[in-house]
Amino acid sequence: MFDLIVKAGTLPDGSIADIAITGDRIVATGRIDGAAKEVIDATGDLVAPPFVDPHFHMDATLSYGLPRVNASGTLLEGISLWGELREIATVDDMVSRALTYCDWAASMGLLAIRTHVDTTPDHLRGVEAMLEVKRQVAGYIDLQLVAFPQDGLYRTPTGRANVLRALDMGVDVVGGIPHFERTMEEGAESMRDLCRIAAERGLRIDVHCDETDDPMSRHVETLAREVTRHGLGVRATGSHLTSMHSMDNYYVSKLLPLIAESGMTAIPNPLINITLQGRHDSYPKRRGLTRVKEMQAHGITVGWGQDCVMDPWYSLGTADMLDVAFMGLHVAQMTHPEEMARCFRMVTEDNARIMGLEGYGLKTGDVASLVVLDAGTPTEALRLRAERLAVVSKGKVISRRERNDARLGLPGRPGTVRRRLAAH
Repeated sequence: MFDLIVKAGTLPDGSIADIAITGDRIVATGRIDGAAKEVIDATGDLVAPPFVDPHFHMDATLSYGLPRVNASGTLLEGISLWGELREIATVDDMVSRALTYCDWAASMGLLAIRTHVDTTPDHLRGVEAMLEVKRQVAGYIDLQLVAFPQDGLYRTPTGRANVLRALDMGVDVVGGIPHFERTMEEGAESMRDLCRIAAERGLRIDVHCDETDDPMSRHVETLAREVTRHGLGVRATGSHLTSMHSMDNYYVSKLLPLIAESGMTAIPNPLINITLQGRHDSYPKRRGLTRVKEMQAHGITVGWGQDCVMDPWYSLGTADMLDVAFMGLHVAQMTHPEEMARCFRMVTEDNARIMGLEGYGLKTGDVASLVVLDAGTPTEALRLRAERLAVVSKGKVISRRERNDARLGLPGRPGTVRRRLAAH
């Protein structure tokens, strides 16, 4: 007898299959006639591997309005506000907010998150808090922590030392922010230094890289070179990369092959990038999203990240990766059916590759984590930001919802519309 069978679900590739689970693993797929302790009828519903967010700031989440709101809406004011908040926030404060967010995430089928944790203050309370959160949610969410020197690796006296301290405490990934160093050269040197640290420690590296409207901010070039030099490949990621939207096309024609050669990955964050970027423009006003389709055309793995929810930089958000992909689809103009389906993969399979998740997927032997969505296809799930009817994490059903056929304001799925019309 199986512990759980998800019956007759439509997989992202369009096939229909049962999925049998025992313990924390998928043990069979296809047509399954055996009995199970629990059955989820997914007939007509999309069954997908869980959503993955490879870029977030959990130490700051749900702190909107503390110590006050970001009046200008700029990146720099957000950083300044966070600089005040991190000195008064306690470990318990950060743990409480983060656990609340993790509950939101789990209910939305978001079961793997990479979060950057600020290592600037010598007290490292944020690191202590996020390590505790990682421990508490390990049973249902895979949490990766990035040692992130928010104020720069070299810009503060203990910036570099604190990154190393955080890694020694158990943080998983090396982080950086080269465009926030004092000079372009110091930014480039930080890339050389951090890639060396990642290589020596056998760790991944994820850099806030060129998150600016300045087309001369070209630290991704140095990052790609150092990734190639140290053979980091897919273990390295450039996040944001917003300056690329303002670079001249000739330079980008040189840059994209360098990034592809390195094997590194990229994470644009559409909700936050289109909100923060272009604040100094009148018109035309730049929207700040990097060159997503162009990178993908070069074979670079690109995933969508959420970045922020209700914090000094972003006042909205619900832990819904379909919202992230929906916005990314619009801003990147990915409206061809194949591109829309790719946007769904960007918040599932591609993000899992960026994070290096093992056993991710819906094959026999994979970790038994999945989400059942009130949609027939990945594109329909994006269009509707579909209801999560069930979420299974590591073999356990952690969230169930009734199908809401009476939702107002949305046309719904065709079958839902027909049922509603038939009732009248």
